[in-house]
Amino acid sequence: MAYKTILVHVDESAQAAARIDTAARLAIEHNAHLIGTALTNLPPRLLALSGLDPSLPPMQAPLDELRRLADRALDVFEQRASALGVLSVERRRLEEEIGLGMSLQARYCDLVVIGRHDAAHPVPGMRADFPEYVLLNSAKAVLVVPAAAQASPPASPLGQRIVVGWNGSAPASRAIASAIPLMQGARQVDIVVADARAHGDLHGPTPGADLALYLARHAIRVNVREVDSHADPGRVLLAAAGEAGADLIVMGAYGRSRFREVLLGGATRTLLRTSTLPLWMAH
Repeated sequence: MAYKTILVHVDESAQAAARIDTAARLAIEHNAHLIGTALTNLPPRLLALSGLDPSLPPMQAPLDELRRLADRALDVFEQRASALGVLSVERRRLEEEIGLGMSLQARYCDLVVIGRHDAAHPVPGMRADFPEYVLLNSAKAVLVVPAAAQASPPASPLGQRIVVGWNGSAPASRAIASAIPLMQGARQVDIVVADARAHGDLHGPTPGADLALYLARHAIRVNVREVDSHADPGRVLLAAAGEAGADLIVMGAYGRSRFREVLLGGATRTLLRTSTLPLWMAH
């Protein structure tokens, strides 16, 4: 598998530059088409209703302003991506709610790059569970860039030292499979198996051995570590990433959506809220 279409969410927030840089570096490394998408956060059905029902307020004035802001964010995206050397760049402005719009577009891409919710600098109109919503509804791998990420790209590409969270689950397996091209170029890949005894039926006689053999066939050499999480696998994974000097964490996202509420497992919540490293995740 190769990453040939990468989608990145752009807006006027201070964190957008880091997302664009990260997506651009991956697009250059994998010779991929890069799509920047800005959304007005107004669903088409709402716009249609406002024109049909005289009791609803007219939407044209706020829509014009939202389109202007989206276009301005896309201008920055285009300029930045081109300056970094991306050869195939596309801009898209959508009239749609941000979470739904990104999730639907992601289904036609190999990877979607988004930002983590920043409570200190919230984006107007963006749901607080935006990363969780996209993770559970996009059907593709999601790269979550932390709010504290630097805008200027480092000299080395993303994923030189990768820590993989492995618990034998289907989401973890999907995340790992989607990250294979990235792991093939890594200098070091550490597999962290948390609480293997509690999930013995998912691991086989030697936890992590089958996964290591699978990745070896893809020319990926790994180190396998077993750890006890003491009921907090997310913090154990973060600690392991710190010890390894990792620049990326790969793991499955666990949970489901119900009545627009996103319910996620403890490790996923911990990492989305506290990780200062980019997170490569899949559900």
